[in-house]
Amino acid sequence: MNTSRSSIIEVSGIRVEVVRKPIKNLRLSVHPPDGRVRVSVPSRVDDEAVRLAVTSKLRWIHRHQQTFADRPRQSPREMVSGESHYFMGRRYRLNVLEHGGPNRISRNHNSELTLHVRPGTDRDKREQVLNEWYRQHMKALVPDLITEWQPVIGVQVADWGIKKMKTRWGSCNIRDHRVWLNLELAKKPLHCLEYVLVHEMVHLLERHHNDRFKTLMDQFLPQWRSYQDELNRAPLT
Repeated sequence: MNTSRSSIIEVSGIRVEVVRKPIKNLRLSVHPPDGRVRVSVPSRVDDEAVRLAVTSKLRWIHRHQQTFADRPRQSPREMVSGESHYFMGRRYRLNVLEHGGPNRISRNHNSELTLHVRPGTDRDKREQVLNEWYRQHMKALVPDLITEWQPVIGVQVADWGIKKMKTRWGSCNIRDHRVWLNLELAKKPLHCLEYVLVHEMVHLLERHHNDRFKTLMDQFLPQWRSYQDELNRAPLT
């Protein structure tokens, strides 16, 4: 049963989402792409205590919001020939080819993705075809990565899935040992996908982003901070 309650307050001109749930400690986070501020607090903490906590972190919040504001933003894709699209960290030129067969994607390993679509296929359907192609490639990669990392980390992933997420590269349901990965990771280098997967699997050992979590990440994937920075610098779609 979901026992959380959500409300909105304003602190020094910043809109803050406050989520009250049965937890022990207050958790403050700033989310991409627009620097949305969210505070998870124990159920009985009042708004005034939340305001004091947010006020004490205003410089930290502004710094993170500025980081998101400074990130390059990718212009909307029109799904037409000549556009740049990414797959596993490499840039490809899109070539749209209308034909009478089934919709599909073919890849020139050097530089080109060809989108084969029926005549009259609109922009949204073209994007759907490309996203499904991304999804199938991720589905082929993730099982081997999970198999590789389970004995290293010492956890078992009961289920996993891929979905589009606006503010996270991944998430996990600790109770059910289920991991979710952002479809956008198909566009990033393989080590970024692996980092996010390891990150979520480590959450099965430690729920919070505390010192213990960071120590475990250092143990299992020493270069994780550079991968995290690489994702944070990536253009927003």
